[in-house]
Amino acid sequence: MSTNTRTISSLAAPVDETRHEDELARGLRAADDYAFAAIYLRWGPLVHTMATRSLGDPHEAEDVTQQVFLGAWRGRAGFRPERGPLGAWLVGITRRKIVDALAARTRRLTLMDSAAHSADAFARKDAVPEDVLDRVLLADELSRLPRPQQDVLCMAFFEDLTQAQIAERTGMPLGTVKSHARRGLHRLRGALEQSRSSETAA
Repeated sequence: MSTNTRTISSLAAPVDETRHEDELARGLRAADDYAFAAIYLRWGPLVHTMATRSLGDPHEAEDVTQQVFLGAWRGRAGFRPERGPLGAWLVGITRRKIVDALAARTRRLTLMDSAAHSADAFARKDAVPEDVLDRVLLADELSRLPRPQQDVLCMAFFEDLTQAQIAERTGMPLGTVKSHARRGLHRLRGALEQSRSSETAA
């Protein structure tokens, strides 16, 4: 694709928004940028409204909207007109992306709850040694991460920011934020698993 959602508005200026849905569907399957721009103009507000109502967060809704249309472009070969209209296909993608966003939110909240539990255990005199050790190890490994990964994970874990919000706060591209989060979590997981394996062997 030679354009992205940031340039769709400029592409769409001369586009006839009254083009028939079947024509837009054919244009999408043919990788027609102008047809895709018209599709975005026609269904973008609906997708964003669905995401906002489900997620209650405009930043997450914007992220989901971008993912829906990126997914539609990349998966355009999988659209089958005989199975239903283009609008229904886009709504189906939207629902799946919303479910993914809610699942990611749940994972973040679970991690935060775990971190808070470990912090409470560390503060109690009767703290379980394993909980204290996990907390110390987590803090130590987090401090060893490259600064960008450390900052992204701290904002996600302790401030409950979405990746879109982190990108807005830091000025980093959303893809860069996702990459830092993925690499940081992978490194933390590996370090903790290696530490626990060492304890078991001892």
